[in-house]
Amino acid sequence: MFATEPEGYLQLLQKFPPRPIKTEEQLLAVQNVIDSLIDAEELTSEKQDYLNLLGMLVHDYEDQHVSIPDLSGIDLLRALMDEFRLKQKDLVPIFKTESIVSAILNGQRNFTVEHIEKLAKFFHISPAAFFPRTS
Repeated sequence: MFATEPEGYLQLLQKFPPRPIKTEEQLLAVQNVIDSLIDAEELTSEKQDYLNLLGMLVHDYEDQHVSIPDLSGIDLLRALMDEFRLKQKDLVPIFKTESIVSAILNGQRNFTVEHIEKLAKFFHISPAAFFPRTS
C-alpha cells in the first residue's frame, strides 16, 4: 500500500486521511493501514507519528463500541502470556533481553513504541490495545 520511497507525514495523510471510525468496515480499513505500516521495512518518525494517530482512532472506536476488559498494557501482556503459555524468555525477540521483559512486567520500565509495535504484530492485535485507557 505504501511506496518504498520515504514518505512525509503529509503524504501519509493524503493517502489515507484519518477520520473518526464509525463502522466495522472503517475499522478494518484503518487496521489494514496500521498493519502495512508495521510490516514496512523502515518505520520512519513520520510513519510512527501517523501510526500513533491511527492507533488513537482505533482506541476511540474500540472504547465506544467494543467490550474489552479494562487492562493496562502490562496486565494485557501478562494475560496474553498466560493465554499462550509464554515465559519471559519467549519475549526476548521483542524486548531484546529477559531483564527488560522482567523490568516491564514489574512496572520498572515502560513500553516503547517499538515494543508496542512488535507486541501487536506478535499477538496479532491492534497496537492500541497496549495504550493506557483513560477515563
